[in-house]
Amino acid sequence: MIRVLLADDQVLIRGAVREILRAEDDLEVVGEAADGEGAVRQATELRPDVVLMDIRMPRLDGIAATQRICADPALEQTRVLILTTFEEDDNVLAALRAGASGFIGKGAEPDEITHAIRCVHAGEALLSPNATRALITRYLDGPRTVALSAADRLLLDALTPREAEILTLVARGLSNDDIAGLLFISPATAKTHVNRIMAKLTAHDRAQLVVWAYESGLVTPGAAD
Repeated sequence: MIRVLLADDQVLIRGAVREILRAEDDLEVVGEAADGEGAVRQATELRPDVVLMDIRMPRLDGIAATQRICADPALEQTRVLILTTFEEDDNVLAALRAGASGFIGKGAEPDEITHAIRCVHAGEALLSPNATRALITRYLDGPRTVALSAADRLLLDALTPREAEILTLVARGLSNDDIAGLLFISPATAKTHVNRIMAKLTAHDRAQLVVWAYESGLVTPGAAD
C-alpha cells in the first residue's frame, strides 16, 4: 500500500484527489494539509510514502516545505510529487532542486495522477519525455552556464562514459526499459547503471539526475530532441 499525504490549500482539489486515490486498491490517503507548515508537520508524524504537494500555499510555500521534508534524514524514504499548473508556476525547477521527485499538472486525468504517484514511489521515470522536455524548454531556455563547484565537478568526472551517456537519457525522461531498448542492454543492467550514477552524484532519485544533467551542461535544452 502506497501511503499518500495531500498538501493543497484548496479544499476542492484535496477532495477531488482524495476520491481519485480512494478508488485505487494500492493507494491510501493518510493525511491532508492546507499549508506548507502543516505538510511538514504531518510528514514528520505520518511518514507517508509520497507527499502530493501544491506549490502556492499560505504560511509556508510548497518549495520550502519540500526542502524541509527532503532534508530530514527521518523522511529519507518519503518522496514529494509537485501538483501544479505548468502555465503559471515558474517554480517547478526550484522544487526539483529542493528535492521533489516529479511533477504533475492539476489538469491531469485521474489515471495520470495515480500513475505519477506510483512512478515516484517506485523511483522510476520522472515523467514522460514530452513533459520533461516541456519543463526544460520553459525553465532552462538557452544553454546553461551554471558553474559547478570543484567538489561537484569531481563527482561528475567520476562517471564512466557509459554512465554519462545514460545520464543524458535519464534527463530526456526515459525509463529504465526505454534506456535498455535504446542501448541494447537488459532493464536490470540499465537500473544498475542508474543506481550507480545516483550513488556517485549523491542524488536521491531520477529527478535530481535531471537537474544535475542540465545544470552541469552535460545536456542542453534542445539536445534531447
